[in-house]
Amino acid sequence: MIRAAALALSLTLAAPAAASDAVTAAEQAAAALADAAGLLSLSDGAGDRVTALTTTIRAYEDGLAAMRQGMRQVSLRERNLRSDLDTQSEALSRLLGVIQTMQTAPETRTLLHPQGPVASAQSAMIVASVTPAISDRVRDLRAQLEELQRLQTLQDDALLTLQAGLDGAQAARAALSQAISDRTDMPEPSATEAATLEALISSAETLQDFAGVFASANLTQAQRVASDFATAKGTLPMPTPGTIIAGYNAPDAAGLRRPGILIATEPRALVTAPWSATIRYVGPLLDYGQVVILEPEAGFLLILSGLREAYGAVGMVVEQGAPLGLMGGDAPSAQQILIDTSEGAGQDRPETLYMELRQGQDPVDPADWFALAAR
Repeated sequence: MIRAAALALSLTLAAPAAASDAVTAAEQAAAALADAAGLLSLSDGAGDRVTALTTTIRAYEDGLAAMRQGMRQVSLRERNLRSDLDTQSEALSRLLGVIQTMQTAPETRTLLHPQGPVASAQSAMIVASVTPAISDRVRDLRAQLEELQRLQTLQDDALLTLQAGLDGAQAARAALSQAISDRTDMPEPSATEAATLEALISSAETLQDFAGVFASANLTQAQRVASDFATAKGTLPMPTPGTIIAGYNAPDAAGLRRPGILIATEPRALVTAPWSATIRYVGPLLDYGQVVILEPEAGFLLILSGLREAYGAVGMVVEQGAPLGLMGGDAPSAQQILIDTSEGAGQDRPETLYMELRQGQDPVDPADWFALAAR
């Protein structure tokens, strides 16, 4: 019986798993959110408040994404620890039960083996070898219990950290919208240009129709951006962090094929210009939400649709990284984020941004132009 218990101990009480970096990842994410809060407080005195707030929102979005990922690691580590502790506790309980049985047995039966003195000596050696192993495993169990306690404390603290981050990001978005509305240097479209845009919108049946005829529309431009857009091919940053859920001409969830890509984003995600460009159109279009059309260079158009809020005005030149608008949706509560990460729901990107790139009147695959690494 002792030999069987010792074998069970060696098989089931393996060395504890390597120390997880889940705690470190979550702590770093919390520090990133604290840095974002500092940027928000500094943005009030910034010379270019729009740029400062854009940087702040990006910092919040990065911090919140890192926090979600960190808490996913924490939840996974906690589940693994609990499973490991349950297994080890069961094995130790069986072994301790054997030892307790030996202690209550008559001394002669403990010391003497039915097969003689050699077998008795072997049994004693097994007991002697098992005892240090039990001590080592008890220490390991204590360390794992302490780590489990740290993870539970971290999850409790994460609720406050996440809520502060969500509140800060929301405050930064509201401040950005106000700062942009306070601008006085946005160009006003001419009456002819406004009438032409209205006619295009009225005649368009789809976004593709609108984009197709837009390139040939007779619209004057107050400003032109001077840049060699072609040199950026293959390196353009994504307008917003997200996951590609439908590629170029790939069917979407409804089975529709469109000459662009569909990006799943987090609610209220900030959308920025991937390249310096002139705004050719900004506003609502059919049922596509707010649409922004950029001209990064003569002969190229970049179409972004699905925004809830859009910034800028026709004819305005925006720099790379300038804010173009915000996605829709309602930011989840901190409690909901923790529930989703612990259950592996991963429903933090319910919004979709459609992006299409046209050279002349023909759409081209954005995969050839953008660095499509999703986060």
